[in-house]
Formats: sequence, C-alpha cells, structure tokens
Amino acid sequence: MRPEKRSFSIQGHRTSISLESAFWVALKEAAAEDGMTLAGLINSIDKTRGEAGLSSAVRVWLLERLKARAQPLADR
Repeated sequence: MRPEKRSFSIQGHRTSISLESAFWVALKEAAAEDGMTLAGLINSIDKTRGEAGLSSAVRVWLLERLKARAQPLADR
C-alpha cells in the first residue's frame, strides 16, 4: 500500500500530505461527520500539531478519534 500525496493550502501556504488510502477515506469521513471540508479539517489539525509533521499529526489525530469512539463501547 503506497501513500497518496495531495496538496492543500493551509494558512496561506501550499503544503502536501502523504497518507495511505485508508487514512484518506477515514479523514474524508471525519470531515463529513464534523461538517467540514477536508482542507478545513486538515487546517484544524495543523493548528494543534506542535512539532510533529503534518502527515504524522493527521494519522495520530485519526487514531485518537477512533480510540475516543471505542472507549464508550469498552465501558459497556
């Protein structure tokens, strides 16, 4: 599974992100669920990523989102 590279404008500058297709699908679903554009969601993640690379920050953000959703199921 090779990463797919896509380009975005974030805070006025162009950047590209390389993610495997499963991450792109999950990211698009998250954006739709949150009523955001894909670029808007990536911009939001970018603002909170600290020193991490953007692609890594997106993967971690998705993992944290899935973990948060799984937690209530584990508590049942």
